[in-house]
Amino acid sequence: MTEAVKTDEKARIREEVRKAYAARVVEGTSCCGPSCCSPDESVTKVPARSADAHQAAALRMGYSAEEVEAVPENANLGLGCGAPLHHARPQPGEAVLDLGSGAGCDAVRAAQAVGTEGKVIGVDLTPEMLAQARVNAEAGGYDNVEFRQGLIEEMPVEDGEVDVIISNCVINLSPDKAAVFREAYRVLSPGGRVAVSDIVLTAPLPEAIAESIAAYVGCVAGASLLDDYIGFLRDAGFEDIEVVESRKAVESLPEDDPIVLSVLEGTGASSYDDLAEEIRVVAGRVLSAKITARKP
Repeated sequence: MTEAVKTDEKARIREEVRKAYAARVVEGTSCCGPSCCSPDESVTKVPARSADAHQAAALRMGYSAEEVEAVPENANLGLGCGAPLHHARPQPGEAVLDLGSGAGCDAVRAAQAVGTEGKVIGVDLTPEMLAQARVNAEAGGYDNVEFRQGLIEEMPVEDGEVDVIISNCVINLSPDKAAVFREAYRVLSPGGRVAVSDIVLTAPLPEAIAESIAAYVGCVAGASLLDDYIGFLRDAGFEDIEVVESRKAVESLPEDDPIVLSVLEGTGASSYDDLAEEIRVVAGRVLSAKITARKP
């Protein structure tokens, strides 16, 4: 799937993403099995509804045990591929925007950092996620957080309204990433900064994976090449763009991985062996990257 996705295809992708992430609130499921954001297979052996699984995922992303314990339990759904707040370093009194804020896990962490003089805005596509995030913020007593429904390609945020933008494994799900970063530039104040954790590629994916909506929802097929991702930031006007950290995001795609099962169904392949080569190369091409940039 390319950046030049037609309008109707963009709408279809967004609807599939919305449905999938709404189900993760209702069903309590975590990210994508042993693939994508959860490379440690031991985590996936914990039942999907288990808070232990979600906490283990957050620890693996780079959050400390203290940070994990400091947020409302239902805010942490085990989604994400990093800890963007560690690189954003929001300061007291700043305004922070969380793109794809989900159940509010990073948003409430940001609220702790900016204090009562600051504010946090979470933007998400999914009503079910927004409802859960509002419950979590209220339960934690975070009066400096608000959640807005909208597209990250058309942010419901005023020009220059925020000082910091964070996002955790969400922009890869956008069918128009260039628009996301143009909007990010618009809503940031001069000197504002971006810190994202996201899934990127070192090389194009095999067609069977790249065209799979299941792999798209699973944070794989929608990922851009790393050079293209940096290019979107640069074209939007950002400076001081830096890949501060990257690691292999997919350790394996076993036969029972949800992405594999869906790809097999979607392609009509009769067995795992039919797509074994395509599935194997994914592990070497998918990275979890932490990227920062600054608006002049």
